[in-house]
Amino acid sequence: MKPRITPTQQEIALSDDDIIVSKTDLTGRITYANRAFMRIANFSERDLMNQQHNIVRHPDMPRGAFKLLWDTLKAEREFFAYVKNMTSEGHYYWVFANITPDRDHNGKVVGYFSVRRKPQKAALQVIAPLYQEMLEVERRAGPASAPDASLRFVQDKLKSLGTTYDRFILGL
Repeated sequence: MKPRITPTQQEIALSDDDIIVSKTDLTGRITYANRAFMRIANFSERDLMNQQHNIVRHPDMPRGAFKLLWDTLKAEREFFAYVKNMTSEGHYYWVFANITPDRDHNGKVVGYFSVRRKPQKAALQVIAPLYQEMLEVERRAGPASAPDASLRFVQDKLKSLGTTYDRFILGL
Protein backbone atom coordinates (compact mmCIF):
# COMPACT_ATOMS: atom_id res chain seq x y z
CA MET A 1 0.00 0.00 0.00
CA LYS A 2 1.27 3.46 -0.88
CA PRO A 3 2.31 5.40 2.21
CA ARG A 4 0.52 8.66 2.99
CA ILE A 5 3.04 11.43 2.37
CA THR A 6 2.30 15.13 2.63
CA PRO A 7 3.90 17.09 -0.22
CA THR A 8 6.28 19.90 0.66
CA GLN A 9 7.49 22.74 -1.54
CA GLN A 10 11.13 21.67 -1.27
CA GLU A 11 12.77 20.60 -4.52
CA ILE A 12 15.49 17.98 -4.72
CA ALA A 13 17.59 18.87 -7.74
CA LEU A 14 19.23 16.09 -9.70
CA SER A 15 22.83 16.54 -10.73
CA ASP A 16 23.90 16.18 -14.34
CA ASP A 17 25.43 12.81 -13.42
CA ASP A 18 22.36 11.31 -11.73
CA ILE A 19 20.84 8.40 -13.62
CA ILE A 20 17.85 6.83 -11.91
CA VAL A 21 17.06 3.28 -13.00
CA SER A 22 14.25 0.98 -12.00
CA LYS A 23 12.60 -2.11 -13.33
CA THR A 24 9.03 -3.26 -12.81
CA ASP A 25 6.90 -6.24 -13.59
CA LEU A 26 3.95 -5.93 -15.98
CA THR A 27 1.74 -4.41 -13.26
CA GLY A 28 4.22 -1.70 -12.27
CA ARG A 29 5.60 -3.37 -9.15
CA ILE A 30 9.24 -2.48 -8.58
CA THR A 31 11.64 -5.39 -9.02
CA TYR A 32 14.86 -3.37 -9.19
CA ALA A 33 15.93 0.11 -8.04
CA ASN A 34 19.43 1.50 -8.38
CA ARG A 35 21.21 3.41 -5.63
CA ALA A 36 20.51 6.78 -7.24
CA PHE A 37 16.76 6.06 -7.10
CA MET A 38 16.95 5.07 -3.44
CA ARG A 39 19.13 8.08 -2.55
CA ILE A 40 17.08 10.71 -4.37
CA ALA A 41 13.65 9.34 -3.39
CA ASN A 42 14.94 8.51 0.11
CA PHE A 43 13.46 5.02 0.19
CA SER A 44 15.37 1.92 1.20
CA GLU A 45 15.53 -1.05 -1.11
CA ARG A 46 13.22 -2.93 1.26
CA ASP A 47 10.71 -0.04 1.10
CA LEU A 48 10.70 -0.09 -2.71
CA MET A 49 10.80 -3.76 -3.68
CA ASN A 50 7.44 -5.15 -4.79
CA GLN A 51 5.77 -1.77 -4.30
CA GLN A 52 3.86 -0.08 -7.09
CA HIS A 53 6.09 2.45 -8.85
CA ASN A 54 3.50 5.09 -8.00
CA ILE A 55 5.03 5.11 -4.50
CA VAL A 56 6.90 8.18 -5.82
CA ARG A 57 3.93 9.73 -7.67
CA HIS A 58 3.48 13.40 -6.86
CA PRO A 59 -0.12 14.68 -6.68
CA ASP A 60 0.81 17.45 -9.16
CA MET A 61 1.03 14.78 -11.87
CA PRO A 62 -2.14 14.46 -13.93
CA ARG A 63 -3.69 11.01 -14.15
CA GLY A 64 -4.01 11.45 -17.91
CA ALA A 65 -0.22 11.41 -18.22
CA PHE A 66 -0.14 7.96 -16.65
CA LYS A 67 -3.00 6.77 -18.84
CA LEU A 68 -0.92 7.74 -21.87
CA LEU A 69 2.09 5.98 -20.34
CA TRP A 70 0.22 2.71 -19.83
CA ASP A 71 -1.55 2.90 -23.21
CA THR A 72 1.85 3.32 -24.88
CA LEU A 73 3.51 0.52 -22.91
CA LYS A 74 0.63 -1.87 -23.55
CA ALA A 75 1.17 -1.18 -27.26
CA GLU A 76 4.76 -2.37 -26.61
CA ARG A 77 6.30 1.02 -27.45
CA GLU A 78 8.77 3.07 -25.45
CA PHE A 79 7.56 6.18 -23.67
CA PHE A 80 9.19 9.50 -22.83
CA ALA A 81 7.87 12.00 -20.29
CA TYR A 82 8.73 14.72 -17.85
CA VAL A 83 7.61 13.54 -14.43
CA LYS A 84 7.34 15.24 -11.06
CA ASN A 85 8.06 12.63 -8.38
CA MET A 86 7.91 12.77 -4.60
CA THR A 87 10.41 11.60 -2.00
CA SER A 88 9.59 9.75 1.20
CA GLU A 89 9.61 13.12 3.02
CA GLY A 90 7.24 14.77 0.54
CA HIS A 91 9.90 16.77 -1.31
CA TYR A 92 9.69 16.77 -5.09
CA TYR A 93 12.09 16.13 -7.93
CA TRP A 94 11.62 16.39 -11.68
CA VAL A 95 12.96 13.82 -14.13
CA PHE A 96 13.00 13.18 -17.84
CA ALA A 97 11.93 9.54 -18.07
CA ASN A 98 12.35 6.91 -20.73
CA ILE A 99 10.33 3.73 -20.09
CA THR A 100 10.85 0.73 -22.33
CA PRO A 101 9.39 -2.76 -22.45
CA ASP A 102 11.67 -5.46 -21.05
CA ARG A 103 11.53 -8.58 -23.20
CA ASP A 104 12.56 -12.15 -22.49
CA HIS A 105 14.68 -14.19 -24.92
CA ASN A 106 11.54 -15.00 -26.96
CA GLY A 107 10.59 -11.34 -27.35
CA LYS A 108 7.70 -11.48 -24.88
CA VAL A 109 7.28 -8.37 -22.73
CA VAL A 110 7.90 -9.36 -19.10
CA GLY A 111 8.18 -5.94 -17.48
CA TYR A 112 9.50 -2.42 -17.96
CA PHE A 113 12.77 -0.54 -17.53
CA SER A 114 12.73 3.12 -16.60
CA VAL A 115 15.76 5.36 -16.91
CA ARG A 116 15.43 8.89 -15.60
CA ARG A 117 17.75 11.85 -15.70
CA LYS A 118 17.86 15.54 -14.94
CA PRO A 119 15.39 17.45 -17.13
CA GLN A 120 16.07 20.65 -19.01
CA LYS A 121 14.74 23.69 -17.10
CA ALA A 122 13.28 25.17 -20.29
CA ALA A 123 11.24 22.00 -20.82
CA LEU A 124 9.80 22.21 -17.30
CA GLN A 125 8.66 25.78 -18.00
CA VAL A 126 6.44 24.30 -20.73
CA ILE A 127 5.45 21.06 -18.99
CA ALA A 128 4.49 22.37 -15.52
CA PRO A 129 1.76 24.73 -16.80
CA LEU A 130 0.47 22.03 -19.17
CA TYR A 131 0.18 19.60 -16.24
CA GLN A 132 -1.68 22.25 -14.24
CA GLU A 133 -4.16 22.62 -17.11
CA MET A 134 -4.57 18.84 -17.24
CA LEU A 135 -5.21 18.73 -13.49
CA GLU A 136 -7.90 21.40 -13.85
CA VAL A 137 -9.55 19.38 -16.63
CA GLU A 138 -9.42 16.33 -14.33
CA ARG A 139 -11.02 18.25 -11.44
CA ARG A 140 -13.88 19.37 -13.68
CA ALA A 141 -14.34 15.88 -15.16
CA GLY A 142 -14.53 14.09 -11.81
CA PRO A 143 -12.56 11.07 -10.61
CA ALA A 144 -14.04 8.43 -12.92
CA SER A 145 -13.52 10.43 -16.13
CA ALA A 146 -10.39 12.36 -15.14
CA PRO A 147 -7.67 10.32 -16.93
CA ASP A 148 -9.57 10.16 -20.23
CA ALA A 149 -10.58 13.82 -20.06
CA SER A 150 -7.08 15.18 -19.45
CA LEU A 151 -5.54 12.85 -22.03
CA ARG A 152 -8.11 13.99 -24.60
CA PHE A 153 -7.35 17.61 -23.64
CA VAL A 154 -3.61 17.24 -24.22
CA GLN A 155 -4.09 15.28 -27.45
CA ASP A 156 -6.45 17.97 -28.78
CA LYS A 157 -3.99 20.68 -27.77
CA LEU A 158 -1.10 18.94 -29.53
CA LYS A 159 -3.22 18.34 -32.62
CA SER A 160 -4.06 22.05 -32.75
CA LEU A 161 -0.32 22.75 -32.64
CA GLY A 162 0.20 20.35 -35.55
CA THR A 163 2.34 17.90 -33.60
CA THR A 164 2.26 14.54 -31.89
CA TYR A 165 3.03 13.72 -28.28
CA ASP A 166 6.40 12.14 -29.14
CA ARG A 167 7.52 15.06 -31.33
CA PHE A 168 6.40 17.54 -28.67
CA ILE A 169 8.15 15.81 -25.73
CA LEU A 170 11.34 14.99 -27.58
CA GLY A 171 11.48 18.51 -29.00
CA LEU A 172 11.49 20.23 -25.62
